[in-house]
Amino acid sequence: MHAYRSHTCADLRRGNVGEDVRLSGWVHRIRDHGGVLFIDLRDHYGMTQLLCDPDSTAFAGVEKLRSEWCIRVDGAVRERSPDLTNPKIPTGEVEVFIRDMEVLGAAGELPLMVFGDQEYPEETRLRYRFLDLRREVMQRNMKLRSDVVASIRRRMWNMGFREYQTPIITASSPEGARDFLVPSRLQPGRFYALPQAPQLFKQLMMVAGYDRYFQIAPCFRDEDPRSDRSPTDFYQLDLEMSFVTQQDVLDTIQPVLAGVFEEFGGGRAVDAEWPRIPYDECIRKFGTDKPDLRNPILIHTVSEHFRDSGFAIFARLLEQEGAEVRAIPAPGGGSRKFCDRMNAFAQKEGLPGMGYIFWRAGAEGMEAAGPLAKNIGPERTEAIRIQLGLGIGDAAFFLGGRPDAFQGFAAKARVVIGDELGLTERDRFAFAWIVDFPIFRKDGETGRIDFDHNPFSMPRDGMQALERDPLSVTGYQYDLTCNGYELVSGAIRNHRQDIMFRVFEIAGYGEEEVRRRFGGLVNAFSYGAPPHGGCAAGIDRIVMLLADEANIREVMLFPMNQRGEDLMMGAPSEPTSEQLMELGLRVLPGENG
Repeated sequence: MHAYRSHTCADLRRGNVGEDVRLSGWVHRIRDHGGVLFIDLRDHYGMTQLLCDPDSTAFAGVEKLRSEWCIRVDGAVRERSPDLTNPKIPTGEVEVFIRDMEVLGAAGELPLMVFGDQEYPEETRLRYRFLDLRREVMQRNMKLRSDVVASIRRRMWNMGFREYQTPIITASSPEGARDFLVPSRLQPGRFYALPQAPQLFKQLMMVAGYDRYFQIAPCFRDEDPRSDRSPTDFYQLDLEMSFVTQQDVLDTIQPVLAGVFEEFGGGRAVDAEWPRIPYDECIRKFGTDKPDLRNPILIHTVSEHFRDSGFAIFARLLEQEGAEVRAIPAPGGGSRKFCDRMNAFAQKEGLPGMGYIFWRAGAEGMEAAGPLAKNIGPERTEAIRIQLGLGIGDAAFFLGGRPDAFQGFAAKARVVIGDELGLTERDRFAFAWIVDFPIFRKDGETGRIDFDHNPFSMPRDGMQALERDPLSVTGYQYDLTCNGYELVSGAIRNHRQDIMFRVFEIAGYGEEEVRRRFGGLVNAFSYGAPPHGGCAAGIDRIVMLLADEANIREVMLFPMNQRGEDLMMGAPSEPTSEQLMELGLRVLPGENG
């Protein structure tokens, strides 16, 4: 017999009754029933019930066992009584009577329990992640992650892609976040960088003729943490294709992701239609470029109903250039109590409040109520109601000013209203392509033109577009969103030197500086670069949605905490004097040093 096990803890069935078996695993739970000890033994695959009574020679040792001890047992498989079977587990019709037991690894007092569903502080969970990962929900999440990655790989190979690995140590690149720098021992005073993405390398591969590339790529960015973003590293499905249009890229990645969500979505519906929404329209209707389409609420521009109206605050705002009034409908929210609750939410977010109107049944039919209704009068109120498609029992909330100042809050309010009123469908994955991102933006303080999104995207209409107002120039750039999260970002790349130099010139960067900062790519484009494009899909976020988790750390094996610290391994750590001397570095004291 094998030194540790003849079967896993998920293998045994009624057909094994009478067999002598060997199992190894962790003590999940111990129950004492009148001197007979029942033990749930757990391994990566499942659970098997063991029992031991005083007649067993192993009883004295079994009595000493505690939760999470790692043990090996030998015993005979018995059939459970029909009234004692456990239909919740595959091994629930059998149990193993222990004849011999060996402790493989004793466990001390546990800082967190693996059995049960108790909540523990994140700091405790991350410091003892090796214990946290034993819990059923974490085992399930990590298996899911592994299965999702395997499925993605199969689907990409089946579509004619090959997987290639790009460098992990490279030069600093402009991907929109801070680099993690790595000092060079052989080149004192110079630094490598961990790649924020394989972006430049995969473009160089297209120049080199590797038509269809993909990689499950680690990426490193020194970012501020969020619930849906790691502060240090993450993985993405990275792909690039030559001789393709934007439509080709979308047609390639869409069936891959649709298949993954259908395979692992647990029966939740996957929308067959993935609408394509221009960026400007998306911001106007949803307040964000990551809309949750499960929520049917659309934000409306209602400026004309308030211009020269009796509501002086909005009327004066609309006299300012660029100011607008927008409305967030709230079907079913037509009560003063709900409106007051939303006003309290606005104040919590730092606003003085939100104007509102709600419609209710009155003595003469439907009537509008609320401060705004009284100020702007029945005709304007009715026009607003008709535009928003509302009726009795509904409400609408209003925000005014420059849209870029309030649309972030409008996006949050839309989500809260949809959730509070039960309008957001939960059992569904709703995808949308966001397209036509602007390439340039104007700095509100300096008036300077700068890049708004990826500067390496091909402008729509090519060089001709760059002869127009820079703020009107959009690129062949696209994001895929699902349930309020960005899952994919990509673009058709700018592979022509003349267009690239002109794009950077508009943003204030001369040709010499472009060649200095992006020399490898610029040089490659002078040797027969093909039209090419691609995208990257965030593995962590995909798994987070499939696992129905709200925090990305729940689907990562060993994540950092909110401060970018690894509490288990003690990173980041202070270097030794010898290490600093070898690298020719010294550490200056910080504010607290």
